[in-house]
Amino acid sequence: MATAPQVVDSELQKMAREHLWMHFSRMGGYSPEHEIPLITRADGCYVYDEHGKRYLDGLSALFCVNAGHGRAEYGEAAARQVEELDFFTLWSYAHPRAIELAARIAKLAPGDLNRVFFTDGGSEAVESALKLSRNFHRAHGKGQKHKFIAREVAYHGTSLGALSATGITNLRNQFEPLVPGACHVPNTNIYRWPEDRDPLWAADAIEERIVFEGPETVAAVILEPVQNAGGCFVPPDGYFTRVREICDQYDVLLISDEVICSWGRLGYYFGCERFGYQPDIITTAKGITSAYAPMGAVIASDRVFEPFSKGDSTFAHGFTFAGHPVSAAVALANLDVFEREDLCGHVRAKEGEFRQMLESLSDLPIVGDVRGAGYFQAIELVKDKETKESFNDEESEKLLRGFLSGELYKRGLICRADDRGDPVIQLAPPLIADTEQFEEIHDVLSGVLTEAWDQVVAHG
Repeated sequence: MATAPQVVDSELQKMAREHLWMHFSRMGGYSPEHEIPLITRADGCYVYDEHGKRYLDGLSALFCVNAGHGRAEYGEAAARQVEELDFFTLWSYAHPRAIELAARIAKLAPGDLNRVFFTDGGSEAVESALKLSRNFHRAHGKGQKHKFIAREVAYHGTSLGALSATGITNLRNQFEPLVPGACHVPNTNIYRWPEDRDPLWAADAIEERIVFEGPETVAAVILEPVQNAGGCFVPPDGYFTRVREICDQYDVLLISDEVICSWGRLGYYFGCERFGYQPDIITTAKGITSAYAPMGAVIASDRVFEPFSKGDSTFAHGFTFAGHPVSAAVALANLDVFEREDLCGHVRAKEGEFRQMLESLSDLPIVGDVRGAGYFQAIELVKDKETKESFNDEESEKLLRGFLSGELYKRGLICRADDRGDPVIQLAPPLIADTEQFEEIHDVLSGVLTEAWDQVVAHG
């Protein structure tokens, strides 16, 4: 078994415990004996802690360092931009980098998605898309269309509107009441479906909910190409074709939430391209700069933009730092790297090898399912492979937080052990990852999952 580095209560550790409030973190769990994971430098597919120990970044930090760590040219692009123009707002003004980036995104986006509304990140992009959907219908005299339909267990962000779209109960209930109008339908967790279920059942459930709510009240459907929360749920064949038909039939906008699934994560610039559907709006963030600077965006179709293009019409919404010149310069440098190194093509060429490595773990008794697309994969953990019996809350707490999360980190692999649905391990390495990294991931997972079964599951 790997051993943890000797605990040294550094000054940074002390200051972190006294002043830093980390996100989604159990702050009471840290002490001089249980130190905060403190990452101090990074290069390629690897990061290093304050002790100098190396870790394979199997989650691209948080699904976002798509081009890999340590690319100095991004910093150089940022420095050049600061010398030219440090900042100016997009509130009734423009600047060159925002214009150039918007044009480049529009060229890459599918169909007539030609208008780019910048934000600072993913939650803001989703929040903006939901407000835009309501405003679009209001501009056409259909102000009653205000509801939005999302999927159960899906995560769409933490701001109040995005959280309302999120389908994870324990993230929602502590902040209720939420924004009115959020409705939820079944997701595409095919592993848990009966074998004889119609593959378009989940798509048809969207139509049923629209009809139930009243089509005259529904503004948008928001879906990820591959659903993150729950563990990389992929759509059945024909799912998005059917959803597009439903949205067209009932005059409902289709929002493709690609905060994770864009910028090569699924092997294409946009995840909707992989599954062959045309949304009205795409939300994006994370990999747009490979996380070297904060940025997000809403990419809207010409039809969605049209009501705001005439006379004194305005989409009365915005953020001070959205489309920041420095972030835009970094995003442009990021796209240069994507094109020069063909990162999307690399993912398509190597995802089969990545998936085969993960499926080789299926012989382990704790592995129930392997699923995902591109460099966005998940392993579902079970108590019984034959019956697909999962873990109860107490067992899941012991398995994931009591053993797996810490042990994977000790052995040098950063990934996500998550139970927002059934317990899963998620992997989303930088898009430059190759055979060497796949083998490292395999070796760590094989040992840790075997030990998890022997110590935690088999012996209770």
